[in-house]
Amino acid sequence: MTTPTLKVNGESTAIGAVPVHTSVLDWLRDRGLTGAKEGCAEGECGACSVLVARPGTDAPTEWIAVNACLLPIAGLDGQEVVTSEGLGTPAALHPVQEEMAVRGGSQCGFCTPGFVCSMAAEYYRPGRAAGADDHEHGPNGFDLHSLSGNLCRCTGYRPIRDAAYALSQPGPNDAFAARCSNPPPAPAATEMVSGEGEFVRPASLDAALELLSEREDAQIVAGSTDVGVQVNIFGSRPPLVIAIDRLTELREFSVGSDEARLGAALTLTEIERRLAGRVPLLDQLFPQFASRLIRNGATIGGNLGTGSPIGDTPPALLALDASLVLASTRGDRVVPLADYFTGYRQTVKAADELIKTIVIPLPLAPMTAFHKIAKRRFDDISSVAIGYAVDVADGIVREARIGLGGVAATPLRARSTEAELIGKPWTGETVRRAAAVMAAEGTPMDDHRASSSYRSAMLGQSLLRFYFSDQEATA
Repeated sequence: MTTPTLKVNGESTAIGAVPVHTSVLDWLRDRGLTGAKEGCAEGECGACSVLVARPGTDAPTEWIAVNACLLPIAGLDGQEVVTSEGLGTPAALHPVQEEMAVRGGSQCGFCTPGFVCSMAAEYYRPGRAAGADDHEHGPNGFDLHSLSGNLCRCTGYRPIRDAAYALSQPGPNDAFAARCSNPPPAPAATEMVSGEGEFVRPASLDAALELLSEREDAQIVAGSTDVGVQVNIFGSRPPLVIAIDRLTELREFSVGSDEARLGAALTLTEIERRLAGRVPLLDQLFPQFASRLIRNGATIGGNLGTGSPIGDTPPALLALDASLVLASTRGDRVVPLADYFTGYRQTVKAADELIKTIVIPLPLAPMTAFHKIAKRRFDDISSVAIGYAVDVADGIVREARIGLGGVAATPLRARSTEAELIGKPWTGETVRRAAAVMAAEGTPMDDHRASSSYRSAMLGQSLLRFYFSDQEATA
């Protein structure tokens, strides 16, 4: 193992002797790079946003904005980071900084560096081009979802949006744009030890599985969007962290005639861009899953690995009849997702197993939808989430799969509702009967996000909405 180092604003720097759970944010600020701030320590405000160089989907390398408060600095061994200070200087502002300044996009300035980094990632996104001009895209192709994880409490968003929409394309001498044409940093096999514990990035999946089989106390980390919150808010200090996000074996991606295979360590952003609309149900899910900053790090494997009943991906994947490939030193095994969850945050995955691949059978059902009921339109935890996949032939429901989240101790299939639909005419009368059944699916609970009666009502209304949306689309 070599001494852990990373490149920060173009300069190679040793990580040094720091606790293994030190966040990227704290490490940067301890070295005088104080542009990034801690606002929430949960990945919800974006004040800590920085840029990292990652393997690209449309170019060899892409600049990706991430929450520095969630990532452990050990996880960036061998990688490249750019902070707001590295983008430009007062004497030579970066185009993003220039537009934010001249259009009044900053007042107190606390959130501004994070906005600048998130905006810069979209500025350099390959494929951004003029033409897409709607309420969420500018005439220059700027996608406002790239800023969905950044909050501003004093300026208001209009001048920030104006700055984003005023950006042109990077110039021919832009060093950050030129960097994207070269290969990304290679993953580094890493081992760091401190009084807090150990951080290990194995060189291969076999090495990771061997280590996992030996250490029951190991914490698996990919994007750290969940584990980082546990470290920051709840003081969790796992004695061993095993980083798997850059393992080639967990980054498979293929779409064939009979199945799509999604590597468990691919980020949601990578999957969204690589699928490019080929799985419409997931296309509806992606914008509603947290924020772009989180999706740049979060993985489907991580979302399923937590076993949470309110994760956004399980309802959609249940509707898609997905299966999981679980890997261990004993070999691989395939488990239907419908059989994966066994109790509250409990699954059939053994302690020494990893989620390797998510498999979606093809062809897809022709009618799909994802409904998320939450207090905010975006970047919120769902009160209820529903995934639909329905096939209607000659006016008769031939197949129906409905995945539910947030209404029981586990995500689940709405089996009784499916049975009420299959073989019946696809009519308002059928759907109303099925909606009454669906309102009683699961065991809707009362909590701070919603009451039991509200959840039941939303289940029934969701199915009606799905039906009438289909009728409007085919009218």
